Amino acid sequence: MGFDASGKRIRRRVTAATKTECQEAMDRLREELGQAPRTSKTYTVAQTVADWLAEGLPNRSERTKNAYMEALTPLLAKIGHRPLRELTAVEVRIGLKALAPRYSTRYLQIARNSLERAIRFAQVHERVGRNVAELIETPQGKAGRPSKSLTLAQAQAVLEAAENERLYAYVVLSLLSGIRTEEVRSLRWDHVMTWQDDATGWQPVSEVGLDGARTGPDMLAIYVWRSERSSGDTKTPKSRRSLMLSARCVDALKTQLDQQQRDRLMAGSKWQDHGLVFASAVGTPLLAGNVRRAFRSITKRAKVDGTWTPRELRHTFVSLMSETGMPIEEISHLVGHSSSNVTETVYRMELRPVIRSGADAMDKLFPGSGADGDVVIRRRPRRTTDATRAFGDSDASPTVVRRQKKRRVADAT
Repeated sequence: MGFDASGKRIRRRVTAATKTECQEAMDRLREELGQAPRTSKTYTVAQTVADWLAEGLPNRSERTKNAYMEALTPLLAKIGHRPLRELTAVEVRIGLKALAPRYSTRYLQIARNSLERAIRFAQVHERVGRNVAELIETPQGKAGRPSKSLTLAQAQAVLEAAENERLYAYVVLSLLSGIRTEEVRSLRWDHVMTWQDDATGWQPVSEVGLDGARTGPDMLAIYVWRSERSSGDTKTPKSRRSLMLSARCVDALKTQLDQQQRDRLMAGSKWQDHGLVFASAVGTPLLAGNVRRAFRSITKRAKVDGTWTPRELRHTFVSLMSETGMPIEEISHLVGHSSSNVTETVYRMELRPVIRSGADAMDKLFPGSGADGDVVIRRRPRRTTDATRAFGDSDASPTVVRRQKKRRVADAT
């Protein structure tokens, strides 16, 4: 099979217990050598995944690689020891099916897609002939916890419970503006803008401060231009937006700025300035896990039943805006969705009120209500016949009239 870098011949060897088995192994080897990939019996599925994570994901953050590895770990516990050249689609399907009772369908999808990409990376490097992971479909997994939203009373209780907490401004901004948690954590003070006057216009708070900012809803805005991603950009192009803030958000950001100045003095030389609006006690970026734990303690203090996450503040914003009657297209622009379909089918959790636009339109075309708004039911006048006149009962039904007539005839005979 040629020579290696040192000039030594490259040979392939097969071993077997009998001459017949050895001949069959040589036939398989000849068939394999006729193809492009030249696989090894010692190259396992686990090693395939390791090579893909190490070399096959350029410009990906460690967070993304860890997410793929976390999803693949339960599957590798079942098939990771298998040589890649001997792995079959049935083994992958059985492995995923065994995980279905414990993991959600989305989790299984990530595991299957990651394995498919890892084997494709091995195909590019001629380590395997076919990709068995792309031949199967993801099984149905365990039903995950559906997203939910707070009611208006629950949202008010959460805001009250968070007033004396470090996350108060975080909760207020997430709930009252609907921005993503990854956008809140990456928000910088130079993207918090205050209106000065017609000559200077919008100026960043990092330069002019918040002392002169009035607490009107049209005096403070945030530029949602960054997120916690490897590229630093927002999730989609439409997610890049600028939002006016309500008066309560302005007050909360003033409180946050005062708190951060106190943290800076207490940290001293340990302070790390990243320019973030929401940071730790030493200025470093907040970790998502720490934010979740702190938010759950707030919801517990607010006596809101169930397990809640910060991202559900965004769902709450969409639901509360929808309850006010705001068009779904406008809500979609506020939250930065690419289409209103995502806003309506995924994020809006409230039950829609009775749609009365059709009834209002028909009332204008076919008036049927009184002046006081009460519906007037008009009874159709009953037709009077000779029989009903004879019996003097114009309100009797025809059936009653016939029965009375038969009874009178019988009495007469």
